[in-house]
Amino acid sequence: MTPGGNAAPDLAWPADLKDSVRRLPEASQVWVALSGGLDSVFLLHLAARCLPKGRNLRAVHVNHQLQTNAQDTERFCQRLCNDLNVPLTVERVTVARRDVEGERTGGIEESARQARYAVFERVLGPGHLLLMAHHGDDQAETVLFRLLRGSGVRGLAGMPVSRGLGAGVLHRPLLVFSRQQIQSWAVQAGLQWVEDPSNRHEVHDRNFLRHSVIPRLKSRWPSLIKRMTHSAQACREQQELADALAQIHYASVAGGEGRLRVAQMAGLSPVEQKNLLHWWITRAGYRFPAVADWGPVLKDLLESGPDREPELRGEGFALRRFHGWIYLVPASEGGEAPGPDRALLPSKPVTIGPWRLSVCPVANPAGSAPPIRISTRQGGERIRPRPDGPSKPLKKWLQEERVPPWERTRIPLVFEDDGGQAELVAVGDLWLSDKYCGEAPATGWRIVVERECD
Repeated sequence: MTPGGNAAPDLAWPADLKDSVRRLPEASQVWVALSGGLDSVFLLHLAARCLPKGRNLRAVHVNHQLQTNAQDTERFCQRLCNDLNVPLTVERVTVARRDVEGERTGGIEESARQARYAVFERVLGPGHLLLMAHHGDDQAETVLFRLLRGSGVRGLAGMPVSRGLGAGVLHRPLLVFSRQQIQSWAVQAGLQWVEDPSNRHEVHDRNFLRHSVIPRLKSRWPSLIKRMTHSAQACREQQELADALAQIHYASVAGGEGRLRVAQMAGLSPVEQKNLLHWWITRAGYRFPAVADWGPVLKDLLESGPDREPELRGEGFALRRFHGWIYLVPASEGGEAPGPDRALLPSKPVTIGPWRLSVCPVANPAGSAPPIRISTRQGGERIRPRPDGPSKPLKKWLQEERVPPWERTRIPLVFEDDGGQAELVAVGDLWLSDKYCGEAPATGWRIVVERECD
């Protein structure tokens, strides 16, 4: 903390440092992620000193409750924010502890990171900007760490300056500066901060790189940070090109509803196929599977016999092939069917998975809406696809319509319960009885079923 409780004097802070926060993207609220360590304390002082007047500034501190000095650090952050007249939000989280080997491989660090980012997502509202104090050394550690893990171009691109987070945006204004520069400026300004005791434990891979590897690399190559920053930028540009190519391919093979045409996919080269799947999976918010050899996987997905239904499972999703299509299926859709029946009432839409159902009057119908309920397959249901045609088992109709097996037990069925007889009047967004659709439905009511498409 600086004497008097004001933001640190800028002393000889260079113009490009001050501009890093003076020229932030537009935001209705600016947050600083405050851990209490050197980097985040310096960033908070920098923001308090250099942000233009009128930019709302707040700080958020996540107490992981893992270190012996966790409560002291929380109190330090509160005093610092009081001195700077910056409102502080404190969130305490519980992180599952792992064994030493798990910690070495990043288990507890990753759990803490996930808990921390979950807090950030909760506090960020639309138009909010979260500042994080990652600097050039952090970027070098990230790139080197991912290189050792065998990451591709996307991983070697390192941390972006900005990216979406929850309803807001995460921004790293200090990425172009080194840890040595930041520490020098902080010492000159007389700042105080709290040391995290876990930062000294080289059982963590990142700490080992930070304390034992990168200093030796710097001694041999003094411009290491600058070189690795350039390499990360080059990888980021290559990834942008790969993503642009994937979008072109996606436009030619996509069929909506989270699926790709196998025939068109087969016309791409294996590298293009893998690139498209990588873009498609990560865009949906999933982690791309770590597969040692994609050749057999792609061959199985695209070339196995028509009687086969190949599948590739990932974290939280699966790629499945069915009748000439590859589907991206959330893991939740492979479980049991949704719960009990639900009534469908006027002005009260119902959402089930990707489906949204509603019923509304057409013109001025006589009387109230018929009793309508939403259910899922129980077995024995029948459907009459044409008003003047025969009925048939719903199971057979779904097979004829080539509805994927994993959707058949989850697709919402709409029944009209009138006079003790339950009549099937809608099957998801696939079929709707004439009684409830068209310009002038016979019942005077229209059922609308919408499905969120990819």
